[in-house]
Amino acid sequence: MDLKDIKSLTLEELTLQLTESGFPPFRARQVYQWLHEKLRDRFEDMTNLPEAMKRQLAERFFITALQPVEVKVSKLDGTRKYLFALSDGIVIESVWMKYKHGNSVCISSQAGCRMGCRFCASTILGLERNLLPSEMLDQVYQIQKDTGERVSNVVVMGSGEPMDNYENLIRFIRLLSHEKGLNISQRNITVSTCGIVPGIQRLAEEGLPVTLALSLHAPSDRLRQELMPIARKYPLKEVLKACYGYYERTGRRLTFEYSLVKGVNDRPEEARALASLLKGMHGHVNLIPVNPIQERDYRQSSLSNIQAFKNVLEKNEINVTIRREMGRDIHGACGQLRSQYIRGKAHPEAFDKAPILQSEDRGEV
Repeated sequence: MDLKDIKSLTLEELTLQLTESGFPPFRARQVYQWLHEKLRDRFEDMTNLPEAMKRQLAERFFITALQPVEVKVSKLDGTRKYLFALSDGIVIESVWMKYKHGNSVCISSQAGCRMGCRFCASTILGLERNLLPSEMLDQVYQIQKDTGERVSNVVVMGSGEPMDNYENLIRFIRLLSHEKGLNISQRNITVSTCGIVPGIQRLAEEGLPVTLALSLHAPSDRLRQELMPIARKYPLKEVLKACYGYYERTGRRLTFEYSLVKGVNDRPEEARALASLLKGMHGHVNLIPVNPIQERDYRQSSLSNIQAFKNVLEKNEINVTIRREMGRDIHGACGQLRSQYIRGKAHPEAFDKAPILQSEDRGEV
């Protein structure tokens, strides 16, 4: 008999399964608390359960527990980059960032990615598989246990496209925000997408007041298609219509991520086009100095160009910020540490000699 993933079950589902096996409902609440509040990884650690029940649980269920392969800690600001191994040996990345307003964790929703964005390291090795809700949760849980500090904000902005793993994403959000678990406010959860229109539309109807972040990166379809292959399927007009529908349905201000690539999308004409495109969209723009990666020839815009781009947006009454860099001395950008680790397993000398590239604090890995 295949074991079931107990950490991905809702409290209602767990209660039903355990009561059908003859256990009283309060036992399900105890197990749920051990998993999602006390963050235990073993049934034997659930000290208020009868021994016979622990044995039965172990015979029916498995508990997802990610194993840290590598943890890099920035000497500059304490940012932590985690490389976790899943039960099948696949590795994923997560990032912990400390801010004045609280601690943020950026998680991966997939092992790898199939979206093909030209400036992102996550997609270079393709998509290995979707992550289970429990594997998404446990990134937060393991990091909170490692740091000993509460996580108050979670961004699903690491490796993978969340809308490409939609059902597991929604279950993850509901579990993460459950009052019997970590109880992280849904308003403190951000979901980033490269523009999967049906996913944005579905999310708007879920009744979840999470923040929607769109990876925009260009003010025209032509340029966006050069940077992001998914833009060939979903043109800007459709993407922005879906985003505005999300704002209308939820009342949540939108976030537009814009990675600035030297000589590609960082000129004043792009800034003016972006201002015109986003007028009346009820959102704000995060300008991100793109992170150079070994496999691509894109380069980061100069500080003067970044500031000039910001000035154009502000003059056109667009709310805009430049993301400050954190973890500059570790592999901070999306997919870098994972790709270097995988490359290093095949060619150990490459991993040892791989340069540490500048990270851009995208709130993502």
